[in-house]
Amino acid sequence: METVQLDAEQFAPRDREEAIRSIIWDNVVRVEIQQQPDPEHIRVGARIADLGMLTICSVRSNATTIERTSALAADPTDAYLFVGLQLSGSSMVVQGDREAVLGPGDLAVYDTRRPYTLVNEGGIHQHYFRVPIGALALPGRALESVTAVRLDGRRPLARATAGYLGNLAGSVADLSTAEAAQATAPTIGLVRTLLTAQLLESPLHREHLDDSLETRVLDFIRVHLADHDLSARRIAAAHHISVRQLYRLLGRSGIVLGDWVRERRLERCRDELADPTSRRTVTEVAHAWGFPDPSQFGRAFKRAYAMTPREWRQVSRAHSAD
Repeated sequence: METVQLDAEQFAPRDREEAIRSIIWDNVVRVEIQQQPDPEHIRVGARIADLGMLTICSVRSNATTIERTSALAADPTDAYLFVGLQLSGSSMVVQGDREAVLGPGDLAVYDTRRPYTLVNEGGIHQHYFRVPIGALALPGRALESVTAVRLDGRRPLARATAGYLGNLAGSVADLSTAEAAQATAPTIGLVRTLLTAQLLESPLHREHLDDSLETRVLDFIRVHLADHDLSARRIAAAHHISVRQLYRLLGRSGIVLGDWVRERRLERCRDELADPTSRRTVTEVAHAWGFPDPSQFGRAFKRAYAMTPREWRQVSRAHSAD
């Protein structure tokens, strides 16, 4: 687990604004930050913990406005949902045609694929949780309908979620690497549960959940291709359907789940073996993408691409050198 500490007072006043921007851009998300006009008065303290698919950013600062502009939101590589947990004071989240004013214990979400603004006139005191969009297994239109909505921290599920997220963020510095890895999946699952409950309260929102289920399933599989425990049961549970429904859903498009997963994993292996910057051995590449048996991987690769993994690596890299 990687952790980055940010203390604005470590930098000379003239360097603070750019140093803060650079650290946030590199470790959290690319946004424009409007801070105190006098650099001497900039006060920002943050801890950023990278737990793999989950990033936790705990921040305390003086008055700040944060903007994800249209130009920044157009970058397809930044596809995240942020969950903000207000700890004290108040803040406002603006996205689309909605705005949510948060008090202590309240939550709100916003999507980096669309512009948003975070207004913190009294300063920031929040935990932010960054989750890849694909890991949530929720359709885009559904997410769009819950962004910039105040999730009242006094309601049971939101209160329980806020309590768990706050405790996790508060203890993240004490977690071992193994504990951090184990915490990621249930945390994302809890966020998904909270958002799904919010969606189910409205018939219109419920329709969004039924849209594009096959697309969401396939996106979920792509995100988790490297997971050795990826199974039909896990995929079905993530989408609140039975294994039988999963197979029936994919079967309508002629997709055989096991074959489709194997083909996508082979594609990832093929791409990495062709990459001249990769230093992993063939066996390491295979294991990283869900093939624990090197012999089985070699046979599957040759059936798919008519050459062994080592032959493919040699041919593709020689061609790249030319």
